Amino acid sequence: MMAGSWFATLGALVGGFIGFLMRPSVPLIGQLPFRDVVSRGADLQGLDAVLLRNVAQQSFNDVLAGAIVGAVGGYVLYLLSKKN
Repeated sequence: MMAGSWFATLGALVGGFIGFLMRPSVPLIGQLPFRDVVSRGADLQGLDAVLLRNVAQQSFNDVLAGAIVGAVGGYVLYLLSKKN
């Protein structure tokens, strides 16, 4: 595996983790658990499905965006460190 892909992978992991920590919270409940975020709320039943599915989908999108930004940032850092 090339060194640049290691930087991108590490950046994606860090960015995804930060996105997970920054996910939105629900009043009276707080942030949704990892399982609900990763499944985009597919496992939610009844009233929870109606009230929380949109928040779970938004949380997943935040984690995914963080991972993408982190991967790009990690690769850019690799390119910048390679120039020196």
